Amino acid sequence: MTAATVVHHCAHASAYTVAAWSRELPVMEAAVLEVAGELGATVVFPESLYAFDLSGVVTEATPIVATTGKPGVRAQLLAARAAAAAPTISVVASDYFGPGSGPNAHAGDRVLQPVLAGRTVRPLGSLDQPHSWTYLPDLAAAMIAAAELPTAPDRLLFAPTGPARTQREVVAAYAAAAGRPVPRIAPLPTWLLRALGVVNPGIAGLVEMIGLLTEPLVMDSRASEQILGIAPTPWEDAIRHTVRDSIRHTVPAVPGWDR
Repeated sequence: MTAATVVHHCAHASAYTVAAWSRELPVMEAAVLEVAGELGATVVFPESLYAFDLSGVVTEATPIVATTGKPGVRAQLLAARAAAAAPTISVVASDYFGPGSGPNAHAGDRVLQPVLAGRTVRPLGSLDQPHSWTYLPDLAAAMIAAAELPTAPDRLLFAPTGPARTQREVVAAYAAAAGRPVPRIAPLPTWLLRALGVVNPGIAGLVEMIGLLTEPLVMDSRASEQILGIAPTPWEDAIRHTVRDSIRHTVPAVPGWDR
C-alpha cells in the first residue's frame, strides 16, 4: 500500500462555540499532524480570516493578532501548524457561498431560500458594508492546487476571492439569477441576537463574531492566485450555479430565521 502524501483535513468542531473549538480542534489537528509527520505527508487545511488583523484589506502578509475567543483558537491552530514536523498549507477563505454551502452560511440557503420563496430575508449585521465572499468550489480548487506545490514547511495562501460585495448586493444578485423580484430585507437586530444568546450557545457564538458583518471585511487574494494559477469564478457564474444547485437540492432553512 502506498502511503499518503497529502492529507486534506476538513473536519471541524461539533458546535460554533469557544468551548467546543478549544476542546476539540487543537487535539484533532495535533493527532493529524503527528501521523502526517511520521508519513512525511503534507496536510492542507481550510482556514478563515478570524485570526488576522481585520482593520484594513487583509492579505497574506497581514499579521495574525488574535489572542482570545474563537479568533484566538484559530491563531493557536496556525501557530501549531507552523511548528509541526509535517509540512502544512493553510488555505484562507472568507465567508463562503456556493453549492454545498448549506442552510446556515451567511450567503447560503438561509438567505437564498427566502429569495426563491419571495419571503423576507433576515441577514445578520449590516446590509451595506463591503464583504468578501469566497465561492466554495474555488476554495476546493485552491486546496487541490496548493497540494501540488513544491513541499515547504508551512504555507499560508488565500483562496481566490473576487471583489467584495455587500449583503444587499448578494440578495439582489440571487434574485436576478432566479428571475425573482428582490424581496424585503430586514436584518435581525443585534440586540435580539444578544438576548437570545443568553440561553442559546450557538447564537451566542454568532454574536461573538458579529463584527465580521457589521464592519468591512475585505480580503485580497491576488498574490495567492498567481502562485496557484487560479482566478476566482466570475461573480455572475458563481451566483447562477449557486441558485441552480439550491433549486435542485432545496435545503430547509433553520426554523425561525425566516419569521
